[in-house]
Amino acid sequence: MQLQESGEMYLETILILTQENKNVRAIDVCEYMGFSKPSVSRALGLLKGGGYISVDEDGYITLTDEGRYVADKMYDRHKILTDFLISLGVTEEVATADACKIEHHISDESFDALKKFLSR
Repeated sequence: MQLQESGEMYLETILILTQENKNVRAIDVCEYMGFSKPSVSRALGLLKGGGYISVDEDGYITLTDEGRYVADKMYDRHKILTDFLISLGVTEEVATADACKIEHHISDESFDALKKFLSR
């Protein structure tokens, strides 16, 4: 299943929420993202069907290995891009918003080159 940008955002959100609180439920995703329960339920169903998350009998969401890989990748991109933009003088608020847009569209090749450049 090819993930859309929104799917990547959901996985990244679940990762962030898991870091804050081990037990993540759909309502937590709703509150964090500001989306309606039906929208989140549909998205989580697609992610579950694609093998990116599992949901136990109590409604707790867990990232699968594949879901964790994608979430880690997006979160890493987000942090590095945000820090990079801030270092250029962009305000934190704008840098965070722009990084969220860029992280889903930048190629692996370009991102790897950026990371390599920044590590110098």
